[in-house]
Amino acid sequence: MIKSMTAFAGDSADIGNLTLGCELRSVNHRYSDVSFKLPERMRYIESDLRTLLAEKISRGKVECTISSKKQIKDGQSFVVNREAVAALLAAADEIEQMMPAALSFSALEVLAFPGVQQEPDIDKDELRAGIVRLVKATLKEFLAAREREGAQLKQLLEDRCLKMQTQVAAARVRLPEVLVLLRNRLRDKITEMVAQPDFDRLEQELVMLTQRLDIAEELDRLDAHISEVLRVLGQNEPVGRRLDFLMQELNREANTLGSKSMDKEMTQIAIELKVLIEQMREQVQNIE
Repeated sequence: MIKSMTAFAGDSADIGNLTLGCELRSVNHRYSDVSFKLPERMRYIESDLRTLLAEKISRGKVECTISSKKQIKDGQSFVVNREAVAALLAAADEIEQMMPAALSFSALEVLAFPGVQQEPDIDKDELRAGIVRLVKATLKEFLAAREREGAQLKQLLEDRCLKMQTQVAAARVRLPEVLVLLRNRLRDKITEMVAQPDFDRLEQELVMLTQRLDIAEELDRLDAHISEVLRVLGQNEPVGRRLDFLMQELNREANTLGSKSMDKEMTQIAIELKVLIEQMREQVQNIE
């Protein structure tokens, strides 16, 4: 199934006395680039999370953010580190003796000082398991979002392929008429040169004509590349890089067709093909 590289998902879960949030967001990138924003106390889990995401995401710049918020439950009381408070007050007394005028501070300011409030520790294994469950749940939603957008991209690309096939078919229909025009033009050139023979010029004209007549090969390759795009769109694996390569090949053939064009209609067909290919190329940049 085609997946987009652009997506977002978020989820939350309660673990012990913490409410944790997880957000996954991604944008286009040539390779896989995963970064994490984690609370410092949870850094030890990053390796597990990186492995988890690498198993499911092959391309895209992905950012995983884990946030943490303490819960205040009914009946819960603050546990104060009395030793830390005593040390803080003793330090404050010492500092006050060095100051011209003592400054007062409130109990709330004391509570805000690092280490004064004691929090119940959550077992590391329990925290690890809880975060992994949360990230897996978020990842499931994230991948579903990628698939939904991928389905839209697939439909858009298939529509463009069908329009390109229509243009190539129109070029094949137009080709016999172009050959008639070229034949008449060559006849006029030959008539002119018979009156005033110039064999070097005649040879040049024949070479140019041969080059311009040979557009059947470009049309065949366009058909083949379009068929390959449609086949690749049906694969159940990352195909973005292959599609990007096919866009380059399609564009090359359309450019050659335009350079060999001998009349207004063929030129217009080449232009329409290039417009469709460019539309596809822009969307292919979003595919994993």
